[in-house]
Amino acid sequence: MRAEGIRALTFDTFGTVVDWRSSIIDDFFAFGKSKGLDIDWAAFVDDWKTAYQPGMDAVRTGKWPWTTVDGIYRIKLDELLPKYGLERLNESERMHLNRVWHRLNPWPDAVAGLTRLKRKYVISPLSNGDVSCLANMAKHGGLPWDVILCAEIFRHYKPDPEVYLGAIQLLGCKPHEVMMVAAHNYDLRAARSHGMRTAFVARPTEYGPGQKTDLKAEEDWDIVARDFSELATALGA
Repeated sequence: MRAEGIRALTFDTFGTVVDWRSSIIDDFFAFGKSKGLDIDWAAFVDDWKTAYQPGMDAVRTGKWPWTTVDGIYRIKLDELLPKYGLERLNESERMHLNRVWHRLNPWPDAVAGLTRLKRKYVISPLSNGDVSCLANMAKHGGLPWDVILCAEIFRHYKPDPEVYLGAIQLLGCKPHEVMMVAAHNYDLRAARSHGMRTAFVARPTEYGPGQKTDLKAEEDWDIVARDFSELATALGA
């Protein structure tokens, strides 16, 4: 195990710590039932999610001014509602749907694993999400973060260097003293390029039963674990 000297752990959050897809589908199904709506919510969520990367790319390339992830999803939500016969939803209902990202549920192993790791390390998200979203999500799901670090603080989205280097600086650490934990190989690749340690935890159902990406570690990361419990054990927590 090549993780001696670690002082802090930063975590990708959407997909790595929380099960966003199942959480949103279940949340929207309950909303639809209360409103008498018969919608294919799984299709809606998968359609909605397509806004994520193009929205961040638009910010990254300067096509859009700085726009939070909440803002990116709200633009797409308003575009999607007519397609699914939901154009009559009022502003309050639209805000409720858009803020579903603040109500995501952790994977079953996440809270217990983070709690173990927190005893030995400083733990923080390092997410493309917003501060308010991550704070509300932590409150909702019982995520025991020591601090919240995210793209909004640095006005850059991963994998821009400013996110990783900014987190290292704010944590008061040297690059090799911070480990990035993620279920996404691209995130770890970027973190490693800036001297951070890396841990891969597979989430093979993040995108549903047909997921084809990030099913396994694609490089020789410092740690490859099946879940946060195994990660904590590997890190002596």
